[in-house]
Amino acid sequence: MSRGPDSLTIYYDGLCPLCLAEIHILNARNRRGLMSFIDVSDKAFADAGHPVSCAEAMAKMHGRLGDGQLLTGVSVFAEAYRRADLGFLAWLFSRAWTRPILDIGYGWFARYRHSISRVIGPPLLSLARWWNPPRREPLAK
Repeated sequence: MSRGPDSLTIYYDGLCPLCLAEIHILNARNRRGLMSFIDVSDKAFADAGHPVSCAEAMAKMHGRLGDGQLLTGVSVFAEAYRRADLGFLAWLFSRAWTRPILDIGYGWFARYRHSISRVIGPPLLSLARWWNPPRREPLAK
């Protein structure tokens, strides 16, 4: 698991195919080893002493920086895209003028992600796996 000062731990919903597709892409682009990924749907999550509860993580994306600072929502994506060397997306997600729109869009998505994911998640996950072969390291649990 990444623990350096520039590390980012991302808490994700492993029961959501669309979420898994995003995590798969980020993991494949984690060339500098700055990100680790924790599935909050894993039964062991609740007993592992994480700084975020399963209910909180299921309601909204959470991440933890190497210094312990917790991030939520769109801020997690901005930091993840920076570490994944996706410069344009990192820039877009970190702009003050895009945040109101992205926050509203993400809030809507987070609320309905399982319904959305049932429809478009499986094909996007298959595409993500095809386009981004998995890294040798498994995702952290």
